[in-house]
Formats: sequence, structure tokens, C-alpha cells
Amino acid sequence: MNAETQPATVIPEGAEPTMGPRAVPMWLIVLFFIFVFLGLSSFDINSGWFKTEVYIPNRSLADLASQQPAVFGPNPDLGRKPYEQVCGLCHQPDGMGKPGQFPPLAGSEWVNGAPTRLIRVPLLGINGNIKVKGQPWALSMPAMGASMSDEDLAAVLTYIRMSWGNKGAEVTPAMVKAVKGQLGGRAQPLDGEAELLKVPEK
Repeated sequence: MNAETQPATVIPEGAEPTMGPRAVPMWLIVLFFIFVFLGLSSFDINSGWFKTEVYIPNRSLADLASQQPAVFGPNPDLGRKPYEQVCGLCHQPDGMGKPGQFPPLAGSEWVNGAPTRLIRVPLLGINGNIKVKGQPWALSMPAMGASMSDEDLAAVLTYIRMSWGNKGAEVTPAMVKAVKGQLGGRAQPLDGEAELLKVPEK
């Protein structure tokens, strides 16, 4: 039986009429894709899609530092690494020292005091008796800063004076250079607290 001779569809008596499937209007399809395109474009512009600074990790600390905001004034973090490599072995990364062996730098009156005195300690070392925070110490400290450049030693001392609650001001390379000039070619270590107190505070 072909299509021309097929009988018409018979609707049972009492049945509710129904609507067959209708095609979605073309304008609605176009409008849908326009909204999808605009949404994806907005997401791409305002999100981190395909941005290397979001999806590619920094390869080194230098990469990370280069993306940080500019720092004005002294930056104590410049001295963190050399401190931890040289001074932190004895005085500890937290500046608390080791009981009975190495005095604390955190809260030390020598650290927070006159830079002219403090600079001499790593340049010459110190042998003898000294009080730190009221506690007596018998020190035998080598000249750990003698081989450092003016810039590196200034950075380390600035880091010490601005960390762990210390409130000291910046130590500059010019200050270090000036103290070196006063010391000349001296290699003899400081004779404890007695000699440090003889150094003018300015």
C-alpha cells in the first residue's frame, strides 16, 4: 500500500487533541549562539584562560621577585639568604641563638643599638665577656663578615635589625665602608663588651 492509499489517522472519540513536534525557529538558534559566544568571550577576557602568568609556574625565585611590586626604602629580605647561610648556623634562623652557646639576636641591645658598634662585630669577630639581654656570655666569634662586600654585610645587618621584633634602622653600605676605614687593616678581634662600649655611638 502506497502513501496515496493509506487511510487517514483516526482520533479516538473523546481524546484530547495534541500538537506534534515543531521546528525551533532559526532566529532563536542564532540568538542562543550569540549569547554563548558573548559569554565565552567575557569569561576569556576576565579569567585566567591561557594566561602564562596563571598557568605556568615561576621557574625561580628571581622570576617571582620580578613580578612583585616595587619596594621603596630598605628591603630587609635582601639579607635573609646570606644571614641564614652564614649567621643562622649559630644564631638560628629565628634569631634566638642556642642556650649556653650563642646569644640571641632577637631583642639584643647590641643589634638594636649603635650601628657603629654592631658593624664591628662581624668585621673583626669578638673574644671575651659580653652581656646580651642581661645574660652574660663568654664569646669566641670569628670575623664572619670580613669576607663580605659592603653591600652584603649591610643587607645582613639590616635584616637582623628589622627581624624578630627588632626595631633598628637600616645599615647602609656607606656605614660599613666608613667603619672599615676606621679599622684600617686590623685583624685582632674585639675584646668583649669592654671594647665595644668604647666605640662612639655615632
